[in-house]
Amino acid sequence: MATPFESQQPTEYFTQESFFQGASPLPESVGYAVVLGFGAAFSIFTTILVFLEKKFAGGATITSEKFNTAGRSVKTGLTASVIVSQWTWAATLLQSSNVAWQYGVSGPFWYASGATIQVLLFGVLAISLKKVAPSAHTVCEIVNARWGRTAHKTFLFFAFCANIIVTSMLLLGGAATVEALTGMNRKLASFLIPWGVILYTAAGGLKATFIASYLHTAIIFAVLITMITMVYIKKYSSDQIYDMLDQTVSYSEDECKAIYSSDGTVEGTFYDSSTYACGAVPGNNSGSYLTMLSADGLMFGIINIVGNFGTVFVDQSYWQSAIAAKPTSASRGYLLGGICWFAIPFSLATSLGLASTALMLPITAGEAGSGLVPPAVATHLLGDVGSALILTMLFMAIVSTGSAESIAVSSLVAYDIYREYINPEADGQKILFVSRVVIVVFGLIMGGLAILLDWMKLNLGWVYLFMGICIGSAVIPLWNMMTWKKASGTGAVIAAWSGLILAVASWMIACTVQSGSISIDNLGKNETMLTGNLVAILSSGLIHFVYSMIFPQDFDFEELDANIKLVEEDESGLTAEDKDPEMLAESYKWITTRGWILTIVLVIIWPLLSIPAGKFTKDYFAFWVLISIAWGFGAAIVITFLPLLESSTELGIVIKGMFGMGGESEEYVEKKEEGDKFTEA
Repeated sequence: MATPFESQQPTEYFTQESFFQGASPLPESVGYAVVLGFGAAFSIFTTILVFLEKKFAGGATITSEKFNTAGRSVKTGLTASVIVSQWTWAATLLQSSNVAWQYGVSGPFWYASGATIQVLLFGVLAISLKKVAPSAHTVCEIVNARWGRTAHKTFLFFAFCANIIVTSMLLLGGAATVEALTGMNRKLASFLIPWGVILYTAAGGLKATFIASYLHTAIIFAVLITMITMVYIKKYSSDQIYDMLDQTVSYSEDECKAIYSSDGTVEGTFYDSSTYACGAVPGNNSGSYLTMLSADGLMFGIINIVGNFGTVFVDQSYWQSAIAAKPTSASRGYLLGGICWFAIPFSLATSLGLASTALMLPITAGEAGSGLVPPAVATHLLGDVGSALILTMLFMAIVSTGSAESIAVSSLVAYDIYREYINPEADGQKILFVSRVVIVVFGLIMGGLAILLDWMKLNLGWVYLFMGICIGSAVIPLWNMMTWKKASGTGAVIAAWSGLILAVASWMIACTVQSGSISIDNLGKNETMLTGNLVAILSSGLIHFVYSMIFPQDFDFEELDANIKLVEEDESGLTAEDKDPEMLAESYKWITTRGWILTIVLVIIWPLLSIPAGKFTKDYFAFWVLISIAWGFGAAIVITFLPLLESSTELGIVIKGMFGMGGESEEYVEKKEEGDKFTEA
C-alpha cells in the first residue's frame, strides 16, 4: 500500500508502527552463538596468545604486579588501541546514532567531541602519574598516599560508582540490542554476555585484557568502515542523503500523519510528533537536520562534556592504562587514542544515524532511546548480514570495556580494600588470588546490575545523561590531587560529598520547576539533566578550590611515591630511565600543549566555524561527510596497524617459535627465573 503522495520511506515499511515490530531479524540461536560462542572463542584465542607471548617473546611468569600493571611497559599503539576499546561503550555505538536521529549533524559531532576531550586531557594526568606516583596500582592508592584514609574511602565510593554505572550501561544497551536483533531474552543476555570476559581476564590479567582489546577494536573499525562505505559510497551519496533529509523536514503534520498510517491516510494515522522523526526539528536552524545551530544538540553537548569527565577521571580503568603504559607512551597513547576514538561516534552516527531520518525508517523514539537506530539502518541496508555485523560490533564493545571494568574493580578490591584494610601484609600470591576471585564474582553479578536498571524502566539514554550527576563531583578534586600541591584532602572530601548532594538536589528541583512533578521521564529531560551535571562538577570544584586556598596542604610531590609500596620487588617500568626527570618534563609539556589545543579546537573553534554556515549547503555537507569518512578510514588504519608495527619483533619471535624456527628467548628465560623467585617468595 502506498501513501497518497510521494515519500522517500521505502515501500516495505508503509503501515509499520515500529521498525522491529517486536520481531527480530535474526533467529534466537544467533544470539546464543554470538554471546556464548564469541565469548568462548575470544577467551581461548586470547589465552593462547598470552601463552605464546610468555613462552617465546620474553613474557614473565604472572605475578600480582604483572597481573595488574602489565609490567608498566605497554607501547604507544597498544595504549591507544586500549583507550579506544575502553571508551567504546555500547552507548558509543548506539546512543551516538540516537542523537543524530534526534538533532541531526550536531548530534554525532557533540557526542564525539564532548567525549574525546576527556581522554586528551587525561593524558596530562597520565604523565603526572608517571612523574609523582610511578609505583601506583590504583587511583585510590594515590588518594590514600596523599590525603589519608578518610579521602581514600570517599573516592573508593566514587570509583566503584563509576565502574558500576559503566558496566550496567554496557549491558543495558547491549542486552536490549541483542534482544531486538535475535529475540534472546534481555535478562538472560545480561547475565551471559560477561561470561566470555571472565576466563581470559582472570587468567592473563591486564596484559590479556589489552591483547583482547586490540582485537576487539580492529573488528569494531572493520564494521565501522563497512557501514560508512554502504551509506555514502555504495548505496547513496552525500547529495542524496542531503536531499532526503531536506525532504524529511519539509513535511507538514498531515503529511507525516499520512506517512505513518495504517492505510496511507490521515484518518488511519498512528503518528505522534514525539515518537517519529518527521517534519521540522524543534530548536534547529530552519528546522533542519543539516545544521550545527541546534539548541537541544548544544545542550546535549554540554551534558556530554560534563558527564564524561566523571567516567574517565573517576574510572580506575583509565588510571590502570596509564599505569601500564611506558612513560613515553602514556602521553602519546592517550592523545592518539582520543583522536582515533573520535571517528567511531562521529563517522558511525553521521552515516547510520542520519540515514535513519533521511530514509524515514519507522524507528520510534522508544527504539531510538534503547539504542536501536544503528541495527535498524544496518538491517535495512544489508538485511541479516547488517544485523549480524552490528551485533558483532556491539559485542566487541561490550566485552572489551567489560573486561577493563572487571580488572579495574579487582584492582580496587585487591589493593584498596584487601591489602589496605584486611591483610596489610598480603604477599603477591594472595593479591593475585583476590584479584582473580573478584573478576569472576564481578563477572557473574554484572548482569544483575543491568536487570536492576531495566526493572526501574531506565534506558540507555537516561543512564548516560545521569552518570555525570552521580560521579561528576569527584573530577576536579582528583585533577587537583595530581597537579596542585595546595589541594587539601579534607577539602576534597567535603567537595566530593557536597557536590553530589547539591547535584541531586538541584536535579530534582529543576525537574519540579520544569515539569511540575518528579518522574523517571521528567528527570530524564535535557534541561533537568544539564542542571544536575553542571552543579556536580562546578560546585565541587569551587568548594575544593576555596577550602584549599584557606587551608592549603603545601604537599611535596616527591614524597608521594615513597608512600606507595610494591607487593613484589618488581621494578618493571620503574628503572632510572623510566623515571628520567627531563624525559618526563618533556612528555608533560608535549601532552599539555597538544591536549589543550585539541580540546579548544574540538569544543570551541570547530563549532564556531560551523555557525556562519547556518543550514548546511549541499557542498558544505559533502565536505562534512568527507571529513567523517577520511577520519574513520584514517583511524582504522592507525589503530589496526600501529600496534602490530610496534610489536613486530615480538610477533616475529612468536611466529618463529610456533613453527620451530626458534626457542625460548634469552629474555624469557631470565624473566621466567625472575618470576619464579616471586612465586617462591
